[in-house]
Parts: sequence; structure tokens; C-alpha cells
Amino acid sequence: MVEIINGIQQIGIGVLDVKKVFNWYRKHLNFDVLLFEDEAVASLMTKYTNGKAEKREAYLSLNMIGGGGLEIWQFKNRIPAAAINPVKFGDLGIYAMKIRCNNLIAMHSYLRGIKVSDLSDINQSYYCNFYFTDLFGNRVQMVEDHYVFSTKTAKNGGVLGAVIGVSDMETALKFYSTMLGYTTVAYDNVETSVENSKSTFRSVIISQERKSVGGFGDLLGPTQLELIQVLDRTPVKIFKNRLWGDLGYIHLCFDVSGMSFIREKAKQNGHTFTVDSANSFDMGDAAGHFSYMEDPDGTLIELVETHKVPILKSLGLYLNLKNRNPHKTLPKWLVKSLSLHRVKKDR
Repeated sequence: MVEIINGIQQIGIGVLDVKKVFNWYRKHLNFDVLLFEDEAVASLMTKYTNGKAEKREAYLSLNMIGGGGLEIWQFKNRIPAAAINPVKFGDLGIYAMKIRCNNLIAMHSYLRGIKVSDLSDINQSYYCNFYFTDLFGNRVQMVEDHYVFSTKTAKNGGVLGAVIGVSDMETALKFYSTMLGYTTVAYDNVETSVENSKSTFRSVIISQERKSVGGFGDLLGPTQLELIQVLDRTPVKIFKNRLWGDLGYIHLCFDVSGMSFIREKAKQNGHTFTVDSANSFDMGDAAGHFSYMEDPDGTLIELVETHKVPILKSLGLYLNLKNRNPHKTLPKWLVKSLSLHRVKKDR
């Protein structure tokens, strides 16, 4: 058995009010399947929370059209801090999440109608996309993408990827290629005046070949990362002097198989895991093995090997993935049963 990257499971967002954020994304962007909600102490994350095990509440919500989910994360015993200075395009870390969208024009019109902030024009220069800022200050990029797992009347799917600021493009490309299989370069160009910035940037869009995909790989779908290096100023870390769990994008999480192989590869390539649950975590209704590593600029990459997910908790029905063939995706009908967790009104 070798390591398999099945796709982006979720992107983590530090928030002030987990319910308010979930309700907004459920209503406006169809992240309406609440796979789990859990309140516990993040005892393994003390490296990133000033040595203190912080109590937190977390929701994992999915959009069943296809793509990664949202892990909406809220401190319970401290007020999360915002970035001291406004985050600039090209700063180090996750600048924006990418969401797949099958109808950019309709989605742009809808978001304009609900008066989201900082809505950009549709950019068609090298791939169709636009940006906006959600109600909570997070930058979001809608990307034209027609991958569909489950047909449903909706303008958008789940998380396609992320826009990530890096300090050295070649070093970053080596990390994402070696550790996460991003070997396909779809775009590589120097640009100016991106995102209302007058700086000059190198932008590289990368994707995975997905030669072998298992588990929830069909639901998660193909992914895309956009690495941004600012060329005429010194970028700052988005989470400088802040904690994991503070406001903004706290990590990018990949669903994987073969964690022990990935651990050894990470060690051999100088990216030793900084957090490792070692056996199996229990997050309320879900369970698995999770680890963290850092990209060359300290952006947190989470890896999760899923062992158990709830299908119908009230009847004690859970899906056990621990002994399945990691090269085989789950039957579509079985994955679609996660829709039993669909939430139809605000929590």
C-alpha cells in the first residue's frame, strides 16, 4: 500500500460564531449537509495555541454537488483575534478559498443581489473567476468548474482549492508536488494589478493527476491550488502573532490513505509532522487519524485518514472505512446517503 491523496476534505475557518457562519453558507452557498458538530478541547494543537489546550466547537458542512467542505471552528474560552493589518494579496498563508461554480454569471448576479462586500468583476483572462468577501471578512474566489458528483439545482459546488501566498515559488512547488501530488502546472505567469493591488506577482495554478483515488474521492473531486508570490514587496505572514483558530483560514485539509507512508515521506523530505494523533481521533460522530505538516512558509496542511463517519446516528448506522480497499471509491449511493444530514433551516 502507498499513500493516496483522495482530495481536499475541507478548509478550516476560524470564526466568532460557528452557527452564524454555518447558517450563512447553508443558505447562500449550499453547504447544507452538516456531517458533524462537536465541542471538545483541542489538546493536540497546543503547538499552535501558545501551549494551552483550547476548548473549541467545530462544524463540518458539505455541499453534495461535489468538492471539499468547510470546517467552521470557534474558540469557546477566548475571543479569536483578527489580523492586525489588512491581509494583502500575496501575503503568506491562505488568502482565499476557491469554490467550484457551474454558472458564474448567475452566481455573480445572486451575490450582487445580497450585497456581499468587495465583489469583483468576472475575470476571463486565463480562467473564469471572481472574488468576493463573505459576511465574516473571508475572501472567497468562485471558479468556473463543471465537475458534478450529485446533480442538484444549485449554482455552485464545494471547495475546489485555495489561493496561497508563498515566499519562493520553486520551493513551494517542490513541496506541493512531492508531498501532495500537485504535478500539473496549468498556468504560470507574472501579473500586475491583481485584486486591486499595484504589486507584481507570479501566479502558478497547479492540480493533481489523481491516478488513484479512494474513499470519498468522487465526492471531493479534482482540486486546484493557486500559488502567489509577490515580487516587489516583502510579504507578511497572515497569521503572524496569532493562534491557529483565530479569524481566517486556519488550514487546508486533505483526505488521505496510507498515513504511515506519508509520515515517513514527510520526514525524509524535511517536512516532519508537527501534530500527529498517532492512532485514531474521535470527533464526536466521526473518527480517524489526523496529522499536520507545514508548507515552506508555515501554512498548515492537515491530513485526515477517515475511519468512521455517521450515516444515520439515531439508528447507530456508521460507515467504517478502516478495512476497505483504499484504491476503491465508495459507491455513489452510499456517499449520497450523507444527505440524510441535510439541514433545512437555521440552527
